[in-house]
Amino acid sequence: MSRNFYILAAALMLFAVLSAGMSLVPSSFQPGLPANGSLWRTVAMFLLLFGLAAALVGVMSHLFEQVDRRSEEARLAARRKRRGERNS
Repeated sequence: MSRNFYILAAALMLFAVLSAGMSLVPSSFQPGLPANGSLWRTVAMFLLLFGLAAALVGVMSHLFEQVDRRSEEARLAARRKRRGERNS
């Protein structure tokens, strides 16, 4: 599941870079698009923040999946150890 968040974060950050680049393009090259550079920078900032938040959620979900997997392995190992002591 964390892979989906990583992909979302990458897409949002890509669009943030594109929006930041649009703020540097002169308004004559943007017919029909908002020519206000501060609007593009604001959109880029919000996309970057959402991208970073998605990356953080991806990292945290991966961390909790790993902890859950290791605790399950430890529980099964302890169970096998107890059964081995009982049979001896």
